[in-house]
Amino acid sequence: MGKTIAEKILGAHCNQDVAANDIVVADLDFVMGQDGTSPLAIQAFREMKGNKVFDPKRVAMVIDHSSPSPLEGVSALHALMRDFAQEQGLTFYDIGEGVCHQLMPEKGNVVCGDLVVGADSHTCSYGALNAFSTGVGSTDLAAAMMSGKLWFKVPESFKFILNGQLPAGVYGKDLILYLIGQVTADGATYMAAEYTGEAVKALSVEGRLTMANMAIEMGAKAGLMEADEKTLAWVRAHSQREARPVSADPDAVYARVEEYDVSNLPPQVAKPHTVDNVAPITEVAGTPIQQGVIGTCTNGRLEDLRIAAQILEGRKIKPGVRLIVAPASRQIMLDAIKEGVLQTLIEAGAAVVTPGCGPCVGTHNGVPSDGENVISTANRNFKGRMGNNKAFIYLASPATVAASVLVGEIADPREFIR
Repeated sequence: MGKTIAEKILGAHCNQDVAANDIVVADLDFVMGQDGTSPLAIQAFREMKGNKVFDPKRVAMVIDHSSPSPLEGVSALHALMRDFAQEQGLTFYDIGEGVCHQLMPEKGNVVCGDLVVGADSHTCSYGALNAFSTGVGSTDLAAAMMSGKLWFKVPESFKFILNGQLPAGVYGKDLILYLIGQVTADGATYMAAEYTGEAVKALSVEGRLTMANMAIEMGAKAGLMEADEKTLAWVRAHSQREARPVSADPDAVYARVEEYDVSNLPPQVAKPHTVDNVAPITEVAGTPIQQGVIGTCTNGRLEDLRIAAQILEGRKIKPGVRLIVAPASRQIMLDAIKEGVLQTLIEAGAAVVTPGCGPCVGTHNGVPSDGENVISTANRNFKGRMGNNKAFIYLASPATVAASVLVGEIADPREFIR
């Protein structure tokens, strides 16, 4: 019987022939925590009588969710992380370095065939690089830091076959929002989502990272893609480690297979207050907005900033509307400065904040007021997600956000593309 990507990677990391629903203990290639989860993991590490992490070169901590610290209490947690990182000699990314899910692949910590865990639910992002990566809790992170191993239930796999070419003005973000709307927020619970087909192959690695990032929003344990030459070239450019590409067998067994033709897909928007409350742009166009956000681990990459800048160049954001831009990493910010992309965004009226999670989690950098509508490139729009449960969050692509802040209402980006 053939194997899925998930079965192959997990099997290779426990030296067993595994199948869906097996329980395994597997060796980890990399372990990561961020400032919302690492302090609890450090506490658990101490309570478990941890002495040294299993390999300092394969453990990283990142300050990105509240970066820089907005509160005294948060500053104390950041100090705890810095002290632990220095004590253990592990990799540490301090304020301004960027979002953990950009930094892990960008800094060469993840390659094809890896098994990675992170104490953040969007760790599934690295599946775009043909790695099995998934989020865990702080206690599991502590155990992983100590032992370099973790137990897994091998997930069943859900195969998405995406045919056709996305039209102009439609991007990976639109595609993943559409799929989440189709299968719902629990349609792939504890499955490994495998994305394949012509539409996926046509996406850049950045677009694929966006899709893999939001696999968790359909309940998936991981969001996986096979490695092609685009993937391998990207990995070679960012890591000195050897890639170990993994492909599904032709006779692999899937719990579910869905096939879509996306040739005529319009831009998509997720309406408040759930990610699967998705509608085509025509159904929400004209909805007033007071704030736009471009950034986060979903859409804060250079390609995303370029797309927004192409729409905003030579134009001004509508008076009374705010646009917050949070580059996903320091390197992306530097590249955007060199290319003039940030200048274009700032001249249009954007406020650029520290590379990191920005306003996504609602700790600072753009908490909306009561009753305000926000259109964001983030991955979640639950009540209170941006720090105010009386605000309304719409999710969309960078192009849709850019078009919307120009007119002060949700707008079809295809009308603004030049």
